Amino acid sequence: MLKSFKPTWMVESIYQITPEQLRNENIKAVLTDLDNTLIAWNNPEATEETIEWIELMKENNINVIILSNNRRKRVEKVASILELEFVPNALKPFQRGFNKALNEFDLTKDEVLMVGDQIITDIKGANNAGIESVLVKPILDSDAWNTRLNRFVELKIMTYLINKNPDMKWRGSLHDRERTK
Repeated sequence: MLKSFKPTWMVESIYQITPEQLRNENIKAVLTDLDNTLIAWNNPEATEETIEWIELMKENNINVIILSNNRRKRVEKVASILELEFVPNALKPFQRGFNKALNEFDLTKDEVLMVGDQIITDIKGANNAGIESVLVKPILDSDAWNTRLNRFVELKIMTYLINKNPDMKWRGSLHDRERTK
């Protein structure tokens, strides 16, 4: 049962994912969580590092699409600044938002990768949808009030998964080692 929370890869930061790594996996688009994955949860502004990473993806014809449980107004504000497509109100971990992204942007499950900082929403949702995933460390150590309960539960799940799967380790890139599953 807890296997559904296991990410394909664990990378310390979204910024360590390169176009070359994605091409090696035949990935054409990155679905990314918004808060604490792409930007800090408490700041709608992107860092220079975020902007550079997005530009690098665009230069290499890799679409970056925000897939967020946040309301449209919040996601649209950030997406317009970063000039990214987005799917708000995704209802992760359910498949609804993932399927909407695939249909809306004419992608297949094999062409996308989900990147997120939460195993309960991002990783489980990707697994439910049959999409490979990358768990990243949250940008900030703090979270919005509604995420704190998830973090408590996630700690228990991660402890179990890491004990059962010694290959689950934080890496510097997708190809530091084989997939975790």
